[in-house]
Amino acid sequence: MPTTVVSWNIAKRAEPWRQLAAMDADVALLQEATPPPPDVAPDVDTGPDEHWDSRWYEGRLEHPSDRWPMVVRLSDRVEVEWFRQAGPIGEARGDEIAVSGLGTIAAARVIPRDAPPFIVASMYARWIKPHPSTGSRSAQFSDTSTHRIISDLSAFIGSADPGTHRILAAGDLNLIHGATRRQSTVHPVRDRTVLERMDALGLEFLGPRHPGGRRADPVPPELPPDTLNVPTFKTPRQSPATASIQLDYAFASRGFHERVEVRAMNSVEEWGASDHCRLLIEVNGERQER
Repeated sequence: MPTTVVSWNIAKRAEPWRQLAAMDADVALLQEATPPPPDVAPDVDTGPDEHWDSRWYEGRLEHPSDRWPMVVRLSDRVEVEWFRQAGPIGEARGDEIAVSGLGTIAAARVIPRDAPPFIVASMYARWIKPHPSTGSRSAQFSDTSTHRIISDLSAFIGSADPGTHRILAAGDLNLIHGATRRQSTVHPVRDRTVLERMDALGLEFLGPRHPGGRRADPVPPELPPDTLNVPTFKTPRQSPATASIQLDYAFASRGFHERVEVRAMNSVEEWGASDHCRLLIEVNGERQER
């Protein structure tokens, strides 16, 4: 039986928690999350707070994040071992993850009943403003955060052979894959470096790509006409039917990725109660030797 993982930016809202609890999924990789509402809390397991907010930054930062990536256990078909955040240290213990960006990543080990375990990471590329010395007042870039996430993920990669790793990473990267036109928050050349680094680490790009989701019609002007992007985000002026931008993506270790299927739940009927739609990820695990 596959392990069902849902990746979702829930925009600090309560209703997505209720929709998650009703999905019969196993694990959720959330972004922009706050703790679940009281009526949902007994039905989900958010693990120890230290896996998403260990307060390692206290005394050093004035404005901690108020929206977090989280790994949440949704069923008893899996066990979850959360990695507590240890800050930007050089060597982490077995139950830790060294994080270099506040509110950008949460990680855990997922252990299905009858399949080998794998590492999951919920990724949230927060917008970063350029330094005041640049004189830029409006530009923000997400690749700054994403490269920190990739550096933190690389600690789980101890061999040049991707086949030795079982990693699934998904979330909101705030970039537009394949964009060809520069905009204030879209820098195609910089965004491509994200995909290049993931590939260099043996993390295969899974999309989702069409037909794993509905394509935008019309195609956004910053994308080529033959794009396979599927919209996963809608602005306040858009509805699920008119959503046009893909910001959410999934990656898995090369080799392991062949057992992972991803689609965007971006139809009008299944979009859900957030400005982002859900990514539905099925991990088909080989049977564990006993």
